[in-house]
Amino acid sequence: MDSEAWDRRYAAAPELVWTAEPNRFVVAETTDLTPGRALDLAAGEGRNAVWLAGRGWTVTAADFSPVAVARGRALATDRGVAVDWRIEDVTAWTPEPAGYDLVLVAYLHLLPEHLAGVLGRAGAAVRPGGRIVVVGHDRANLAGGTGGPRDPAILLTPESVVAALHGLRVERAETARRPVTGADGATVDALDTVVVARRADDRRPGAGGTA
Repeated sequence: MDSEAWDRRYAAAPELVWTAEPNRFVVAETTDLTPGRALDLAAGEGRNAVWLAGRGWTVTAADFSPVAVARGRALATDRGVAVDWRIEDVTAWTPEPAGYDLVLVAYLHLLPEHLAGVLGRAGAAVRPGGRIVVVGHDRANLAGGTGGPRDPAILLTPESVVAALHGLRVERAETARRPVTGADGATVDALDTVVVARRADDRRPGAGGTA
């Protein structure tokens, strides 16, 4: 879907297309971090960016849908937080190299050749000592989970994400279960790729190399 298609999807919904609450894996992987500069790529309506800003992060949020960005601004205003909103196509935009303590890429689903470029630039935006968190629907979800795109070409695997993160030390790379409530009220599992990687801080005594 291009930006105009996403604009139409967001505009057709009277309320947020996604929940206003942050993704559970984002919460789990960032709660204990010291706030600094954060970048949320393909931020959508801004739920994760706004949550991070509420915890003291200085957040830049980028998405190519002006309607999504407008909704993100409204959510930030409602929550009383400041976020630097950018209307950017992340497949073409290069964020500030080594500029962020945290880079987030959540539920961005592209063909592999496009996603690899986004993840490569996202990884390069992580400063020494910083982290990148990537979350998305896992390819295994087609057979063993629920929700998400049905095109295997745009679904993630931990291996494909890790392969695009050059010069970073991988701290977590797995297919994780995310319980959701189905239409019948029963709890079912969605399967998500979750990858967390860190750029070594060579300024610290005894800092190790990268992998």
